Amino acid sequence: MRQRPRHPSPSLSTYPAKMKARTIFGFSISLILINMASILEKADENLLPAVYKEVSEAFNAGPTELGYLTFIMNFVQSASSPLAGILSLHYDRPTVLSMGTVCWAISTAAVGVSQHFRQLAFWRAVNGFGLAIVIPALQSFIADSYKDGSRGTGFGILSLVGAIGGIGGGILATVMAGQEFLGMPGWRFAFLMMASVSLIIGLLVYLFVDDPRKTSPMHLGTDVDSNKFYQLGGKAGLPRISLWRDSFVAMKSVMKVQTFRIIVLQGIIGSLPWTAIVFFTMWFQLIGFDHKSSAALNSLFSIGCATGSFMGGFIADRLSRIYPDSARVMCAQFSAFMGIPFSLILLTVIPQSVDYWYTYAATLLLMGLTISWCASCANNPMFAVVVPRKHRTMIYAFDRAFEGSFSSLAAPAVGLVTERIYGYDSKSISLANGSPQGALALSRGLLTMTIIPFGVCVLFYSPLYIVFKKDRENAKMASSKEQDLELT
Repeated sequence: MRQRPRHPSPSLSTYPAKMKARTIFGFSISLILINMASILEKADENLLPAVYKEVSEAFNAGPTELGYLTFIMNFVQSASSPLAGILSLHYDRPTVLSMGTVCWAISTAAVGVSQHFRQLAFWRAVNGFGLAIVIPALQSFIADSYKDGSRGTGFGILSLVGAIGGIGGGILATVMAGQEFLGMPGWRFAFLMMASVSLIIGLLVYLFVDDPRKTSPMHLGTDVDSNKFYQLGGKAGLPRISLWRDSFVAMKSVMKVQTFRIIVLQGIIGSLPWTAIVFFTMWFQLIGFDHKSSAALNSLFSIGCATGSFMGGFIADRLSRIYPDSARVMCAQFSAFMGIPFSLILLTVIPQSVDYWYTYAATLLLMGLTISWCASCANNPMFAVVVPRKHRTMIYAFDRAFEGSFSSLAAPAVGLVTERIYGYDSKSISLANGSPQGALALSRGLLTMTIIPFGVCVLFYSPLYIVFKKDRENAKMASSKEQDLELT
C-alpha cells in the first residue's frame, strides 16, 4: 500500500493556487453567492403559501388540499435529505448546491404552468427533492466557514439574508397575485420569474464558489486531508464500494450521537408550528385584509424572525464563552417558550378584525424576534461540534430527514383540524371579501398546532445540559485520532 507523505504542519503555501479563496472588496465571493442561494431558497419556499388563496380558487382546493401540497414537498425533502450528505462526502459542495438549485428552479417553473392539482402536487414533490440537496449542503458550508466561537452568528447571518429572500418572495407573489402579466395570472408569472433567477444563481455557484474544505486548512486540520479531497475534486468520485462504505460509516457515526438524537426529537415537535405558519397569509385574508396588508404583516413577521435568528446566534455565541456547556440550551428553551404566549395573544386575544392591523403588526414583529433563535443559537452550532468535520453535511442532512418527515404532517393536520373540528367549509366560505367564520376556524386550528408543540419542545431540550459536553469532547477526540492516522 502506497504510504502518504508526511506533512509536519498545515500551510497555505502547500495548496494549489486555484484552491485559494477568491474575494471581492475584501468579501468572500463564495460566501456572497452562498448567501444569495439562501435568499433564493427561502423565496422559493414562500411563493406557494403566499398565494394559497389564488391557488385555492384556481384548483377549487380547501385547507386540507393546500396542506397536502406543503406535506408532499416537505416529506420528499425530508426523505431525500440523506442524499445531500452522501453527495457532499464525495463531491465538492458547490456542485451539489448547483444540482439542487437547478432541480428546484425547473420544478418552480412547472408549478407556475400546472393546470391540474395532481400536476401541482407532483412538481411540489420535485421541488422538495431539490431543496433536500441544497439545505444541508448550505448549512455544512457555513459550519466550515466560521470558527466555533462565531458559528452562531454565522448561522444567524445566513438566516437573516435568507429571510430577505423569504420576505421578497412572499411580497412578490402576494402583490402580483391579484394582477395579470402577459395575459397570465400574476401568481403564475411570479413562479416563472423565480425559476429564472434561481437558474442564474445555480450557474454562478457552480462557476465561482470554492468549497472551504479546499481553500482553508484550518477547517480540516492537515494538508493531507485537504490534498486528498482536492485530488478527488468531487469530480471523479470514489469507487462504488468505497463510496457506500464511507457513507454507511458516516450515517452510523451520526446516529450514535446523543445530542443529535435529542435535538432531532425536539425538532420533530418544534418544527410543527413553523410548518403550520404557512397558513398565516390565508388567515389574514380571511380576516379581511387585502393583498398588500397581508403581505406587509407577513413581511413584519419575517423581519422579526430574521433579526431574531441573528440576535439569538449572537447572544448564544457570547454567553457560550462564559457557559460553554449550557448557554446555547438556555437560549433555545427561552425562544421555544416565547412561542406559547405570543401564539395565544395572536390567535385568541386580538380581535379578528381589519381595524387591528397595527396590533397584529406589533405582535408579529415581537413574536418573530423571540421565537426564531433555536436553529442559530443551538441546533446548528451544536451539530457542528459533536461530529468530525467530514460528517457535518451528513448530520445536517439527517436532521432535516427526521424533523422534516414528521413536521410535514403539520400543514395537512391544520387543514383537518380546521375543517373537521372547527367547521371550516371551503365550499360555503367566500375568499373574495374575507370570512369571519373561516378566519375563526383557521385560527383555532393554528392554535392547536402551535402552543402544544412549543411547550413540549422546551421540555425536550433539557437533557442536553447533561449530554452535550460529553459528545463535544468525543468529537474532538475522534477528529484528533483521524488526523494522527492521516499523518502516519
